[in-house]
Amino acid sequence: MVKFGQLCSDNSSNRRRTGDRWGQGHHGASRGGRAHQGLDIVCNDGATVYAPFDVKLNGKVIVYTDPKKAAINDGINLSGEGLCFKLFYVKPDKYSGVVKKGQRIGTMLTMQSVYPGITSHVHVQMCDKSDPTKFF
Repeated sequence: MVKFGQLCSDNSSNRRRTGDRWGQGHHGASRGGRAHQGLDIVCNDGATVYAPFDVKLNGKVIVYTDPKKAAINDGINLSGEGLCFKLFYVKPDKYSGVVKKGQRIGTMLTMQSVYPGITSHVHVQMCDKSDPTKFF
């Protein structure tokens, strides 16, 4: 089975976000009437985000429609190793092309500016919204 390599420069083990005042980071966690559809991997604001394996960059992801969240409203759609997934809260260096495992994809956006006190993280969401946990 495919396993994600290191996603964030300051989290070599892909440690997951547990709980904070904004909720929990596991797939299926409650989000006030809906379920969290991804898995949150701890990543400090401004950290470098890496390709977890050889990936194809398939365009921009719009995370929010709320203009108050513009500071973190970016992400990238990727595919590789037979998987299709999205990374939220990442400012990619580019939105198309190919990136090899361990190479830089972009930079973690400033989550603290929108959600003060949250454990800053990259949100990993499978394109079909299935649980990505088994790949970590």
